[in-house]
Amino acid sequence: MKKSTEEVFATKNIRLTTMRILIYEYMEVATVALSLLEIEKYFHKADKVTIYRTIQTFLERGLVHKILDENVAKYKLCGDVCSEDNHKDRHLHFYCKKCKETTCRDEVILPENMESQLQIDEIQILAKGICEKCLNSE
Repeated sequence: MKKSTEEVFATKNIRLTTMRILIYEYMEVATVALSLLEIEKYFHKADKVTIYRTIQTFLERGLVHKILDENVAKYKLCGDVCSEDNHKDRHLHFYCKKCKETTCRDEVILPENMESQLQIDEIQILAKGICEKCLNSE
């Protein structure tokens, strides 16, 4: 069963504010990773500093993960397994060179047993190409 926004925030120790709830719910329905600029455009009347701080809080508390593509940081909600101490972002990120969208591909996962001999603090796997949607529209 899907958790409510209030339950998610409680488990991540995030204080409820109207802007945080709005940004979380916007990201929850997004099918692609969003840049700060895209979030700011959607909430064009909101204070940009508040939006930035909200995303930083989400990142620090393990609610979102950051993806770097084409030198732009994009953000996507994490699964339940991430925490502020440990982001378990072990899946492939795919950047479409045609539509410029970045998606999380959970079907491609890096094995966890790599960490037995290494201390891995962050993993970023990014593939670039043309997504299914763009391929099918040609």
